[in-house]
Formats: sequence, C-alpha cells, structure tokens
Amino acid sequence: MPRLTMPDPSSFTTHQKRVHDAIASGPRGRVRGPLAVWLNRPGLAEHAQALGQYCRYDSSLSPRLSELAILIMAVYWRAEFEWWAHKPIALDAGITQHVADALLMGSASIPFERNDEQIVHAFLTKLLQDRHVPNELYQDAVKTLGQDQVVDLVGLAGYYTLISMTLNVFEIGLPEGEPRVFDDAEKA
Repeated sequence: MPRLTMPDPSSFTTHQKRVHDAIASGPRGRVRGPLAVWLNRPGLAEHAQALGQYCRYDSSLSPRLSELAILIMAVYWRAEFEWWAHKPIALDAGITQHVADALLMGSASIPFERNDEQIVHAFLTKLLQDRHVPNELYQDAVKTLGQDQVVDLVGLAGYYTLISMTLNVFEIGLPEGEPRVFDDAEKA
C-alpha cells in the first residue's frame, strides 16, 4: 500500500483539477504513479510534469536513447514502477531485450549494438557512481551525441531521479498482479 496516494478527485482544489486535467489531456493520457502523488502539492505537480514532458517527449534525445536512460535510472534507484512502465516503451523504441535483461541484472558487459547506447550507459553510470563525468567521457559523449543531447541527458537523469525518489519514498508499487523485478530484501 502506498504511503501517499492521489487526492480524491471529488475534493480537488481548482489548482489540483487544472493540473490533473493538463496531465491527463497531454501525451501521457492519464495521471498515475508519481504524478498522482505530486497532486497533493499541485505547484510541484504542475512544474515537475512540465519538466517531465520536455524530458520525455520534447528533448533532442531519440526515444530509443531517452528510454534507455530511463531504464538505467530505474535500475540505479531500484524503482519498480519506473521499470515496469518504461521497459515495454524502451523495447518498442528499439532497445533490445538482451540489453534490457543485462541492465536489470547489473551485468558488467552489456551487449549494446550501437555506440550511442554504450555512450549513454557509460555517461550515466559514471555520473551516478562518481557524481562526476571525467573529461574524456564527456568529450566522447559530445562527439557521439552532440552537445544538445548531452544537456538533455543530464536533465533527464535529474528528472528521473526525482521520479524514482518519489516512487521509492511514497512506496508506489506496481499494478496488482505485476511481478517485482528487484530484490525485495534490498528495499527492506
């Protein structure tokens, strides 16, 4: 059971209703997960969902690279809902099942078929591990992805850190009947 859920729609404030309707009528098509929890603070929901819309739908990153980055963040934060929601999207966007499986297992050797995927993985892994990206890796990322995509990649990592923290703190679980993929013992 989540620690916090979406406020009751029958008791929405004007601000909550406006934000809810903006999210539901946008590209997401519905309000669930962290967006639903954020409606408890509609100012946060309004601005966070706008950043999320940019990071997910409007950035310079292709859907394939964006979804790969989201899966990397889900694994790092062990965010069950995020993995569940984005793995099918990532596969549809061109991430292979082998790559998804290797990410989930924390494999040291991931069978990337494209250099840009390897760069996204190396960049985010180093950023998450060391809270810094060394110059050589940064230059490789700019050469491979371009400066705009590197900026958007960092923004996406920050946004999905917020998403994952929200999921984990408020214990937003999976839809009923969906299997967990991360070890329960590590969350205890």
